[in-house]
Amino acid sequence: MTMKIGDIIAAKVTDENDHYYFAQVDGLTYQVAKDELAKPLNIGSLVSGFAYENEQHQLQITKNVPAVRLGHYAWGTVTDIRRDLGVFVDIGLPNKDVVVSIDELPTIKELWPQRGDQLMITLRVDNKDRLWGELIPMDMLQAIRIPAKTDMKNKNVQATVFRLKMVGTYVITKDFNFGFIHPDERLREPRLGEVVNARVIGMRPDGILNLSLKPRAYEAISEDAQMILTLLERSNDGQLPYTDKSDPAAIKRYFGMSKGQFKRAVGNLMKARKISQDEAGLHLVSED
Repeated sequence: MTMKIGDIIAAKVTDENDHYYFAQVDGLTYQVAKDELAKPLNIGSLVSGFAYENEQHQLQITKNVPAVRLGHYAWGTVTDIRRDLGVFVDIGLPNKDVVVSIDELPTIKELWPQRGDQLMITLRVDNKDRLWGELIPMDMLQAIRIPAKTDMKNKNVQATVFRLKMVGTYVITKDFNFGFIHPDERLREPRLGEVVNARVIGMRPDGILNLSLKPRAYEAISEDAQMILTLLERSNDGQLPYTDKSDPAAIKRYFGMSKGQFKRAVGNLMKARKISQDEAGLHLVSED
């Protein structure tokens, strides 16, 4: 007998015990947790909710209807990984995580989602009445995509990886903007479902953002620059009496670096607008 699972159903209450009501539809009995209900049910009344098979292989109806259902796509959180099966995803059911099969995941297992990562999925029921999670296909994503605004250049965005390709990584933001990360714009390949913080470096005519995971040049300051910045921050007045014209030996004694290293570090910090320089020396720039 085919189960009705993965969507909202209505069933007739036929029995109860201390913790559950039992309701039937098409000859199958589903349990309904009493602590989910605002008021008691009567024998013979109808109860509706989301139907599924819980971890104990019992049919159950929950009033806490998940956003992920048959034909409905929503985000779920990865809770566990089984290398021989796939990844388990929490869609909001009280006692059941659904599995996204190994067949849906990257061939390279290092790029599989990890615990806490996000996957946009729907549900499917196989020919053995088992409930599975299924990744949203590209055509469905295209249907919900919103072209990005034209004023986003150089802004920071948070996005979730939804496709891994040889040409690069595709992501989607919380505003349903698509983004693309070329392999040259990342230090490593992000995994499927990973939430990344990226920078907008351009925009395609179709409204897809070109993104980079690399830090801005001024954010990637060297150890020498960090040392100079730290010494300025620890000084009494945010100043140090050294410039790129100072004596190399004096620079070496105070900073422990060559004059060439000093000049490069100072130039880096000035481009980042973290310090200024005049004849008196280096000055810390106020963030205000």
